[in-house]
Order: sequence, then structure tokens, then C-alpha cells
Amino acid sequence: MKALIQRVKQARVEVDNQLVSSINAGMLVLVGIDAHDTDATVTALAERLLKYRLFADEQGKMNLNVQQSNGEILLVSQFTLSAETRKGLRPGFSTAATPSEGERLFNRVVEHVHHRHKFTKTGQFGADMQVFLQNDGPVTFLLEN
Repeated sequence: MKALIQRVKQARVEVDNQLVSSINAGMLVLVGIDAHDTDATVTALAERLLKYRLFADEQGKMNLNVQQSNGEILLVSQFTLSAETRKGLRPGFSTAATPSEGERLFNRVVEHVHHRHKFTKTGQFGADMQVFLQNDGPVTFLLEN
């Protein structure tokens, strides 16, 4: 499982020019589900997302997590994060979870994070989404579990 985290001042997701979700300051998380991922992987990644320190404290150091900074979270399923890109000129997707398993595990990530942090929103699984963001920093990290 992979999560590309971006600290944002704001972010939103649209489908067919209709707003699906939006957040103010917090983190946009693009989530890729791999074929070998399990419920245990979900729990580990969700906990890491909630505890990952990417927000500045009073001294300007990245010492606060999203909960401590009162930030919002926007979780977006990102199938292409699971692509095999180590060689060649075209991504391969044999390492990605099937659509049904990917949706099940993504929904588990959403449930786990939302249960612990009420300021959590999502994109629309499987849709052709337009994701808009104002990256803060820019600050971007790739977490892999």
C-alpha cells in the first residue's frame, strides 16, 4: 500500500464538473492499493497517516500530526500509484489490487481514519476525478507499507 501525502492549504475533488469533496488546511492523501495488501496493511497505513508529523510547531519544525494541527484529510483512491515503473516506457498494473479488493481496502482506510479523525473526506472511488490542490511548502511524502 502506498500513500502520497501532500500538505495543503486547500484541496478539492470534482467529478463531471461537480464538487465531490473539499478541505481547507490539512493533507491530501492519494492512496494506492497493491495486490498483496491486507486489512493489517490498512490499519498500519491509517495509523501512520494520522501520526505522521508534517505540520510545523511554534518553532517551525515538522513536529505536529494532522490531529495536533487541527487539519483536515482528503483521501483519494489513486490506482496508478500501484503501477510497476522500474523499467520500460509504459506502466504495468499487475501489482495493483483488483478493483473490487482495492475498493474494499480503500473503504477500510477511510473507515479507520474517519473513526479517529472526524475531519476526513474522500474522493469518489473509480471515478475520473479532477483533483485540485494548493500544496503548502511544497511538502510531499511517499509512505509505503
